[in-house]
Amino acid sequence: MDWPARSPDLNPIEHIWDFLGRRLEARTLSPVTIQELRLELQDEWAAMPQQLIDTLILSIGRRCETFLAVRRDHVLY
Repeated sequence: MDWPARSPDLNPIEHIWDFLGRRLEARTLSPVTIQELRLELQDEWAAMPQQLIDTLILSIGRRCETFLAVRRDHVLY
């Protein structure tokens, strides 16, 4: 498939980072140190719903088909 290797549209981890970022922003206290950030990210990672991960995995084929259908158009990131 002729598509940029670092395409955020096709990389499920980008959606995971978005999820984690939103969860951290929703917390009342922001982490102050790198260690606090690491621990909070680990907490949120452990609390991530399995359904989110399953949905992202199952959507890869559909997203690839969509991008192959429009690949003649320029996509801005």
